[in-house]
Amino acid sequence: MKRILLTGALGQIGSELTTTLQHKYGVDNVIATDIRYSDGAFGEDARFETLDIMDGNRLNELVKNNNVDTIIHLAAMLSANAEHHPQRAWEINMTGLMNSLEVAREHDCKFFTPSSIGAFGPSTIKQSTPQITVQRPTSMYGVSKVASELLCDYYYTKYGLDTRGLRFPGLISYLTPPGGGTTDYAVDIYYKAVEEGSYTSFLSAGTYLDMMYMPDAIQATVDLLEADPSRLKNRNAYNVTAMSIEPEMIAAEIKKHIPDFTLSYDVDPVRQGIADSWPDAIDPTAAKEEFGFSPLYDLEKMTKDMLEKVQK
Repeated sequence: MKRILLTGALGQIGSELTTTLQHKYGVDNVIATDIRYSDGAFGEDARFETLDIMDGNRLNELVKNNNVDTIIHLAAMLSANAEHHPQRAWEINMTGLMNSLEVAREHDCKFFTPSSIGAFGPSTIKQSTPQITVQRPTSMYGVSKVASELLCDYYYTKYGLDTRGLRFPGLISYLTPPGGGTTDYAVDIYYKAVEEGSYTSFLSAGTYLDMMYMPDAIQATVDLLEADPSRLKNRNAYNVTAMSIEPEMIAAEIKKHIPDFTLSYDVDPVRQGIADSWPDAIDPTAAKEEFGFSPLYDLEKMTKDMLEKVQK
C-alpha cells in the first residue's frame, strides 16, 4: 500500500484507523473523506476531502488524481438507524459499496470494507458460530451486509479485484460517541459511568454479544490489509472477536473502579430484536490461521483502559 483513501473516515472505525495509517504510511499518503467536513480532525497536515459516497464520479476523481492504490470503504448506515430508514439504508450501503468497488476495479486498487455480526440471523448457530454458516438476517443492516460480502466475493472471482474484509463484532472506543448501532450500549455505558455514575441499558440483562476493543479492531484491519494474498481463503468476511459479554458483566467490571455505579434497563424493542437475532459468540479460527489475528484486550483490560481514557 502506497496511497490510501478512506470513505466514512469520521465514523467510529475511521476516526482511529485514519490516524494509525497516517503514522504507519505517512500523513501525505492517507486521504480521509467523509460527507461532512471536519477541520483538523486528523491533524493540521492531514489530507481531507468531502465526499458523498453516492457520487461515484467524485470518488473516481479523487482516486485518479491522487494515484490511490488502496480503498478502505467504511461509509454506511448502522443497524438501528437502518431499521428506522430501511430504504435509505439499502441505497446508501449498497450504492456506496458498488461505487467504491467499480472505482477500485477501474484503477486496480486493493479494496477493504467491513462486514458485521449483523450478517447473521436467528437461524444461525448461536455458539461458536463458524466462518461459513447459515446467514439469514432479519434486519436491513444485516441484509445489506450479506449482500456486501457476496458482492465483494463476486468482484474477486469475476475481476480478480483484491477484496478483503472483517466481520466485526460490537466495537468499543473512547474517541467517538455512539452512532446508531445495536452494540452501542457497550460504548455509552463507560461514558455514563464516568459522567453520571449510572447507566440505563437499551438491551436486556443476559443479552450476550461479541465485542472487541477498537485497538484490536484497528490492528486486525492493518494485519489483513498487509497479509500475503496467497494465505487468504475467505477474504471478505473473517469472523473476528475478543469477548462475548452482556450488560451485567460490563457493569460488574466497572464497579471494580467505580463502586457506586448502578445499571438499570429500559429495553428498546427494535435494538433488542436485532441483538436477539445475532450470535452469542462467533469462532475466529479462520482469521487466526490465515493472517494471525490475535486480540490483546479482554473485558478486564479494556474496562481499565476505557475508564482511564474517558476520565481524561
